Amino acid sequence: MSKLIAKEEISRYKAIPAIAKRVGKWHKELTYAMRLGNEFKGKSHITFETTEGPVEVETTVWSAGEEYLQLKGGTTIPIASIVDIHF
Repeated sequence: MSKLIAKEEISRYKAIPAIAKRVGKWHKELTYAMRLGNEFKGKSHITFETTEGPVEVETTVWSAGEEYLQLKGGTTIPIASIVDIHF
């Protein structure tokens, strides 16, 4: 079970790699999340692994690079730490 946090709280947590390596799996979902955020101003739910356990944030995704996901406001999440994405 993940803990829901505000986007502004992400910097309080230390992201760690998820147990299951699914970086390649997220490409399609990240592309959709970026389109949802940039074209439709929609939000995505992103669960990622931290030293305190999984946390979830509902936010707008602005871009996804090779290693990091950039959220509205410049906050980043390592893609390797993502456990789940849903819309």
